[in-house]
Amino acid sequence: MNDSSVGGSSSGLDERPLEGVARKRMLCMALMLTGGGFVHHGHAQDAVGGESRPSSSYESSERRTDERTTVTLPEVEVIERDEKYLPPSYAGDQIASGGRLGILGNRKVMDTPFNLTNYTGQVLNDQQVTTAAEVLAKDPSVVVSQTGGIVDSMFIRGFPINEGNIGEFAFDGRYGVAPNYRIFSDYVERMEVLKGPGALLYGMSPNGGVGGVVNIVPKRARDRDASGIDLDYAGKGQFGAHADLSRRFGQNREFGARLNARHASGKTPVDRQKRRVTVAAASIDYTAGKARATLDLLKQQEKFDAPSRPFFLAAGIQMPSAPSGRTNVSQQWGWSKIDEQSGMLKAEYELRSGVTVFGSVGAGEADVSRLSDQTISLTTQEGDTRAVPQNWIFRSNRKSADLGMNARVMAGGATHDLVVQLNHYEDDLSRGFVAGTPVLSNIHRPVQHPAQTLAAPVAPKATESVLKGVALADSVSVLDDRLTIIGGVRYQQIRSLNFDAAGTVSSTYDKNAVTPMLGASWRAGSGVSIYANYAEGLSRGDIAPAVASNAGEVFSPYKSKQREVGLKLDRKSILTTVSLFEIKKPSGQLNDDNSYSVGGLQRNRGIELNLAGKITRGARILGGASWLSSRLSGSPELNDKRAVGVPKWQVSLGGEWDAPWLNGLTLTGNFVYASEQYVDRRNQASLPAWHRIDIGARYSVLLMGHETILGLRIQNLLDKKYWSGVASYSTISLGAPRSVALTVSTAF
Repeated sequence: MNDSSVGGSSSGLDERPLEGVARKRMLCMALMLTGGGFVHHGHAQDAVGGESRPSSSYESSERRTDERTTVTLPEVEVIERDEKYLPPSYAGDQIASGGRLGILGNRKVMDTPFNLTNYTGQVLNDQQVTTAAEVLAKDPSVVVSQTGGIVDSMFIRGFPINEGNIGEFAFDGRYGVAPNYRIFSDYVERMEVLKGPGALLYGMSPNGGVGGVVNIVPKRARDRDASGIDLDYAGKGQFGAHADLSRRFGQNREFGARLNARHASGKTPVDRQKRRVTVAAASIDYTAGKARATLDLLKQQEKFDAPSRPFFLAAGIQMPSAPSGRTNVSQQWGWSKIDEQSGMLKAEYELRSGVTVFGSVGAGEADVSRLSDQTISLTTQEGDTRAVPQNWIFRSNRKSADLGMNARVMAGGATHDLVVQLNHYEDDLSRGFVAGTPVLSNIHRPVQHPAQTLAAPVAPKATESVLKGVALADSVSVLDDRLTIIGGVRYQQIRSLNFDAAGTVSSTYDKNAVTPMLGASWRAGSGVSIYANYAEGLSRGDIAPAVASNAGEVFSPYKSKQREVGLKLDRKSILTTVSLFEIKKPSGQLNDDNSYSVGGLQRNRGIELNLAGKITRGARILGGASWLSSRLSGSPELNDKRAVGVPKWQVSLGGEWDAPWLNGLTLTGNFVYASEQYVDRRNQASLPAWHRIDIGARYSVLLMGHETILGLRIQNLLDKKYWSGVASYSTISLGAPRSVALTVSTAF
């Protein structure tokens, strides 16, 4: 049987879990037959060798046991709640062996006709990452374009994701719930990265991103009650604490609750900068018989004093040499505060064997207030800057809902997993600002100016969007599940309004489109899978600008088209994926005759190599490399130019080694490299290639009967000075300086 689930169902396995006493009796019988040894449920032994290693959270401590006392159990059909709804980890515990494929639910990686990487909560904890951007930087298909300021944005396969004020991360398979600006690891169980357009599988991305989809799997109550506390120190004086509590209730433990809370405050490694973060997340679930429901609630606040801001390069000059990452050109009296809250209720019910109905409703809102330099202009190659302090307000609201049904049908020797889904998403954005007096400075010798007092801005509604549609998909398994074919189509309606400062509608957009997808995965042999896919992405078309002769003309949605082939090798200890792909995305442009038309094109061709798993006993690897040729066309000045912010080469390769001379000690390291990145579409200025080395260590020890993890992480060990990335709209970020983080984690 295929282990996939379909539609909104979060199930990861076909088999139903054994309930209550029957499950416990079967496990006890297995234990007695093997001499009474005991291994916690869900322990993190590698898939092939039962290797044990230190962890950095109570979650993983449940799954770890010293290899000297491990007793190998015979195979028993014992499927706990965690395993049913969360695909198991792969060897080394840094990635999972399966993950969500949008409306098709959880799928095995080897049976998925896409490049799909599913980062586990284990790797987030072990390597002491605090944000989604830090995790995604470990993926060779992802280039983090802006981080360290108030937003984390990136490129996947050379196309921007999460730029702007409407977030593009999915939360448990749905848009409109994950925070807009930054995702903190405190509430993340898994982080799943689908490379390529996901219009069929997830619906149209709110900002029209087509390079891939990042899905956040939230932490939920585990089968075993547990608690954990983390204390940490980072930067020049950033102290923090995180508490995690997991409990199950009810006669059959059908109710579950998971609470996560974090607070951190203090100085960052950047000069004159302070940061305060508060996060609270609650997850409640109910599982009984044929019904399952989940409720996720999330609230977070992040406040900066003297926030870091991106740079914009003035026309006609080359990039200045990068200053130290500690340099802060922002005025010390500037500040930024982001408040976000969201929630989602999901439910599913099995009507009869193999037929399930599902639905969800969710919402999120964000309030941003900021008094700081909006964008700092680099005006000379010597690093002189000009910035205008501005008092800004942003308010965004998002709502989403879906309803669907999935069914498993056996016909003609084939297994069909059918799913139909209706989806609705809407958002609105209000914004306004008051500008101050320009300030001059230099990136190598920052100048502080007297504080400016600016009036409070008003924030009229600026945009309003509605995305809705219907999707139909089928996953067919034949030839003893060796061949999997996935196909489907989504009809999407796109409606948006733009408003002027007086609140009057200045332009409207109302279009629809159909996006198909077809993929196939063939198990060519033991541990060998060959796949291919054709997938389309969707972005709203342009409205001809006021300067064009056809001003106001509304263009059809832009369809991005991907063609991809790949090879996956599963050696039981190392999972390797090699992908070759091409994505073409059209764009609008102003022509010589002053008309606006859809004549531009960005074509990205690339090769990706992903590696994850266990090299030898006690040594693990994660990462890979990518080569990407990005070309623009459509006008003489752009033909054959490379896209902004897209390096030709990207390498991210990390490793872990359990030191043999001291039980419980693990050493870690990571190498990141990005080649030259262009700052402008005409390729007249660029960021030099850069590399960075990060190292770390963790030590597991029992203190008063509780597993305690002592962690150390040093980012940018050599304290390199570099420009780290460019957003698609040509704003530039400075690389982070050397920073040290210390953590103490205890499980109860």
